Amino acid sequence: MTLYDEQLTRGAHPEQGAAGDSATYQVATEEDLLTVRHAVRAATVEAGFGLVDQTRIVTAASELARNAYIHGGGGSLSVEQVRDGGRTGLRLTMRDEGPGIPDLEAALTDGYTTGAGLGHGLGGARRLMHEFSVHSHEGEGTTVVATRWNGR
Repeated sequence: MTLYDEQLTRGAHPEQGAAGDSATYQVATEEDLLTVRHAVRAATVEAGFGLVDQTRIVTAASELARNAYIHGGGGSLSVEQVRDGGRTGLRLTMRDEGPGIPDLEAALTDGYTTGAGLGHGLGGARRLMHEFSVHSHEGEGTTVVATRWNGR
């Protein structure tokens, strides 16, 4: 059993989608953050991304999961292989049921933070992906959908 396999058996367990090319991981503990990183790395390899894009996607997923864990009280990350014509990509959907983001424009600005971090997480994740949207309402949680397309 590899560290990746061990993390999956101890941490968040994926729920397979109907097509088999998507999975959802619960983010409720610090250990789940590591599980998400390993699972997203495996998904990028399976989708055929090169090392640089693998790193971009894993970093974005890590930032989104950490934000949901710290600010949203946890949540779930869905990882889905997507196709559009002849191109393939990976879509990350991070959902939480936390307090929401009161000022989304400020939250996407580098240096803005409501915690102890540097304030680069949400804006940094946006820069690492090709498509990025945030839906957040105070008291109703936040959903972030981010997609990176494979340039190969």
